[in-house]
Amino acid sequence: MSQKNQAQSKHAHEKAKKQAQPKHGHENAKNQAYLEHVHENQPKRAAGRSMLRAFWVGGLICVVGQLLSVFAEQILKLEKNDAAAFVPLTLVFLGALLTAIGLYDRIGTYAGAGSIVPITGFANSIAASAMEFKSEGLIVGIGSKLFAVAGPVLVYGAAVSVLAGILAVLGWC
Repeated sequence: MSQKNQAQSKHAHEKAKKQAQPKHGHENAKNQAYLEHVHENQPKRAAGRSMLRAFWVGGLICVVGQLLSVFAEQILKLEKNDAAAFVPLTLVFLGALLTAIGLYDRIGTYAGAGSIVPITGFANSIAASAMEFKSEGLIVGIGSKLFAVAGPVLVYGAAVSVLAGILAVLGWC
């Protein structure tokens, strides 16, 4: 932990001690002991390491996306627009697949935001919410929970696209 973070943590600890001062002496000793216990046992954060992990894993996901784009255009001979559709579809599929086999959770634990910001994080959130309810069956369990996260995104996406279409017809866009 950097000296600045240690100083901020110590300042926050001292502030919490002052705010927790009770009216009675024996309660003060209990609160003091509790605050010391909390301070000693709170997890130490390695912000630099977390940011580095998020950066390289998120970057790796983006590199995979770029390689998929090159693959789609040069090997599959897709047009640029078709390749642009191929990449997110493939990344969403891979994100859902990695979630289904339990690997995406490990990646997320390791990389933090680096794994949830790209489109694969969206696929993970959809697949994970559906998998929680697979014991309830295909329709009631997976089918209904599949759109617990994706539903609002799809609804607002459709609404905004309709609004953009109306604005385009009116010549305002």
